[in-house]
Amino acid sequence: MTSRTPDEQLARDSRLRLVSPRSVATARKAVTDRRTRPASRPPAGTPATADLANRARASLADAVRLARWAELNLGAGDGARPARAGALPAADVERAAGELSLTHGQIRVGWDRARLAGLVEVHGGHARPGWRLRAWDRDDTAVLRGWVALFDAWSLVHPAPADIAPAAVAEVVEAMPQLLSLLQLSAGPVTVPDLLDLLGQRVTELRDERCEVPYDAPVNDPVNDPVELNETQGAQGAVPPAPVPLARLLRWALGGLAAVDAVTLGPAQAALTPLGSWAVWVKLEQICVAAQSPAGNIEQSAAAMLHGCARLTPGPARAEYRAWLAARPVGHAVTELLHAARGEDALLRGLAFEALRVVGAPAEPEVRAAVREPALRPYALLWLAEHDGVDPDDAQDVLTAEESTWLWVDTAAAIADHGESELLARHLDSAVRTTVPRLLDEVRAVGHPRTVQVLVALAAAHPDPALAKAVRRAAFQVHTGGA
Repeated sequence: MTSRTPDEQLARDSRLRLVSPRSVATARKAVTDRRTRPASRPPAGTPATADLANRARASLADAVRLARWAELNLGAGDGARPARAGALPAADVERAAGELSLTHGQIRVGWDRARLAGLVEVHGGHARPGWRLRAWDRDDTAVLRGWVALFDAWSLVHPAPADIAPAAVAEVVEAMPQLLSLLQLSAGPVTVPDLLDLLGQRVTELRDERCEVPYDAPVNDPVNDPVELNETQGAQGAVPPAPVPLARLLRWALGGLAAVDAVTLGPAQAALTPLGSWAVWVKLEQICVAAQSPAGNIEQSAAAMLHGCARLTPGPARAEYRAWLAARPVGHAVTELLHAARGEDALLRGLAFEALRVVGAPAEPEVRAAVREPALRPYALLWLAEHDGVDPDDAQDVLTAEESTWLWVDTAAAIADHGESELLARHLDSAVRTTVPRLLDEVRAVGHPRTVQVLVALAAAHPDPALAKAVRRAAFQVHTGGA
């Protein structure tokens, strides 16, 4: 009979292997699906899904032609052709224009539209076909999602006037959902003066929400001439800032929406296209679902919304994410989600990246930048891998051993803060790489700021006395700076 230390016994007896650390799924408490209201029907006159998809195909026909040309001629299939800042090099523009019988301007516009719609993906300076291009002819849902991604990015398709302050442009972009809602609910053309009046009211509301002192013309006349104001204050030697040209910005916004086939323009009026009407209706429905749900997170900050979704199963949670995203500009939403992910709550970190998966392609630049942040790097790498089409079950292969261990500790921290001891014990049992002692060595070496707290919680939660003792010893060594 031989005697063994607890570590030797664990090393000999453990048959547990490392499994994919599905961080959020593991950390989230299991709850039953809540009841949902019956799915509503689109407004009368809305074309069938197949007809809408064909309209989207027609709208993006040049972008699809260019994406397929790039796949065949630029080595995009294997990422062999660089594309600086995502733009198509001048030589390739010239070549594509000749072979596709399009102007240089049409090629550049088509390339941008192809990228925004997910037909072409640019990673690390190299272009390759997106998954939507593969499914373009056979999957109506993929087509409509690609068109909606382009619709959400209308302000990128049609650049704003360079001589207008970016802050004024951002206000108009943030106000446009209300104007689109008016167009959708009107079910017909709306005059430009009515849209301008609503835009002025909404911009004023946004400034009031930020407690800003108005710096343009009086709010009841958003486009009035500031001459009288200048004369009044000129005697005092003060020159007020120039008023925001809302009428010009409205023309720009309507032009951008028309460029993506969401709006048709007439003499001093505008109306939604069938595609635009359907897209706005879908977003309004998402908002209504959130407003009527028990969580009701649509008006909350990103962190509060994620906390509200923590007890939901993935399906209902995704519905909440979509509704929350539909109610705000996508760029602001991505920034707010990443800000929440940088906090101390590990559960919010995982949930934030779940919400960013719902955002999709528009979130890619900021997620790619987040790879440089140690706390976000594992989550960002998994997001990018899945965005590139890697199966979620295989996405773990993009992480190094250290990154996988860091993610495992972060997940354990989320469970320790929000879960139950039984979940924490299962997390340890399911994540042993080869043996418990080896796992503990890796956890000690990875340098996660919550390592000591996680190990203490694991020791308290696990029913195996020998294992708990080994974990407590590891926690003490990390606390005292030992090896």
